[in-house]
Amino acid sequence: MGLQVSLQKKLNGFNLDIGWEIRNELAVLFGFSGAGKSMTLQLIAGLMRPDNGRVSLDDTIYYDSVTNTDFPANKRPFGYVFQNLALFPHMTVIGNILYGAPSAQKHEKMNHALEMIRAFRLAGLEGRYPHEISGGQKQRVAVARALMRRPRALLLDEPFSALDRPLRIEMRGFLREVRDEFNIPVILVTHDFEEASAIADKVIIYEHGRIAQTGTPEEIRSAETPSGACAVRV
Repeated sequence: MGLQVSLQKKLNGFNLDIGWEIRNELAVLFGFSGAGKSMTLQLIAGLMRPDNGRVSLDDTIYYDSVTNTDFPANKRPFGYVFQNLALFPHMTVIGNILYGAPSAQKHEKMNHALEMIRAFRLAGLEGRYPHEISGGQKQRVAVARALMRRPRALLLDEPFSALDRPLRIEMRGFLREVRDEFNIPVILVTHDFEEASAIADKVIIYEHGRIAQTGTPEEIRSAETPSGACAVRV
């Protein structure tokens, strides 16, 4: 069934009104800054409350304005990676990763964290602090921490925006590996269509709080507006 989203939110003169669904695929929310992409992730994760709408994943409804269903963020099965990564500077790599699963038993947490260390190629960095590792390594730590709680979907809010081009390309391959390994819906926010085209199974294009287009990268490229112009400028 996958992730199904229908959301409306008015905030400071901005009006979001969107709806889309994805299965176990990598979907990219693409659009210019201020189009409502990051707001959508926050509404899905429960970090912000919609005015109306619904969020469901497989057979569970996490938000529904009609039935007044509203799971708090810590009860929703979504891993979240913020744009600034939000790593704790006073914690080591292993400490940051362990923080992602605070409710698990100590030995279970450590075993799972060590699995993440191996899976995300962070061996040998366990005792280092965020300022002692590279940008790409920080990205992998942030994703590993988000996956520690064994989420049923992963939300990423422009996590590669501060990286230079070679590292962004490396991280695109890494994200595809995450999608294949964990087999859960992955939603990535970006305003870089090249990035969207390189990794997405589905692209969802935002314009001024609305959905302008949805499709595979190939479908988006070939789509034409009524005037005959490409709907996405690339």
